[in-house]
Amino acid sequence: MINANARRIDVHHHFVPDFWAADLAKNGGDPSGWKMPAWNPVSDIEFMDSLGIDMAMLSLTAPGVAGWKGQAALDMARRVNEYAAQLASDHKGRFGSFVTLPMQDIEGALKELEHAMTVLKAEGVILLSNYDGLYLGDAHFDPVWQALEAYKAVVLIHPTQPRLELIPGIPGPTADYPFDTTRAALSLLANRVPAKYPDVKIILSHAGGFIPYGADRFAQSLGNLGLGFTPQELISQMQNFYFDTALSASATVLPSLMAFARPGHVLFGSDIPYAINDKVKWFTRNLDTYQGFSKGQLSAINRQSGLTLFPHLKN
Repeated sequence: MINANARRIDVHHHFVPDFWAADLAKNGGDPSGWKMPAWNPVSDIEFMDSLGIDMAMLSLTAPGVAGWKGQAALDMARRVNEYAAQLASDHKGRFGSFVTLPMQDIEGALKELEHAMTVLKAEGVILLSNYDGLYLGDAHFDPVWQALEAYKAVVLIHPTQPRLELIPGIPGPTADYPFDTTRAALSLLANRVPAKYPDVKIILSHAGGFIPYGADRFAQSLGNLGLGFTPQELISQMQNFYFDTALSASATVLPSLMAFARPGHVLFGSDIPYAINDKVKWFTRNLDTYQGFSKGQLSAINRQSGLTLFPHLKN
């Protein structure tokens, strides 16, 4: 049974602006092979109500604006972000936003971040796992991380298609996306990003890819790279990540995730509307009926941990 009164804060919840969807095919398309879903805010809120979702942080899914060139990338990012802010205004208390940055233009990304945080009052930022094959730990992105640190920003890292051919008949989100989330997280660790920018709250999509499951392997391997961190220190840095439950709340995933994550670092995620409604219901039902939680863990996932990241929602 799904708890329709859970008052969840959903940190992994997409929107599909018509103007963005119409232009995407002309600007590189979606290399993942996933079908574009229908979306509108009214039906979205109706579905949210049936799932007990109180507030959804709207974000543009991969490939974001990565395919747009020059000024067109900056213009589309601004248009998408202002549309999300308008939705939040039109449906007060139901939507927040994680803004899109035109990361192919670092100066443009910094200007858009400033606008988003100071004018639009966005709740956070969505970054893709890689941009044209360049992963988020690369020094090229340091100015953006420095700015995010100054804002003490919440950042959702969302996977995008890695530079791999699709497995015939298998869209990228099925297997390649959790793989690329893992690659992005390890890129951050190997380049000391979490250590340099500790005030950025980083959410890893889909329960962190393979991070909780492979953490000890990753830490032992990274510990041999001369980073100046012991394996246990690297484990601690991995545990500083936040993890959402989108497409991940199951009897096999939850034990590893809850054993690994710090208290308060697991957040509710739905992956609406890219996950088919029945699949979203299946994972939400699994979350609500899972018997392995200790006292308070489920309410923390659903709402309390989100309130810690977004304290203004307590008002």
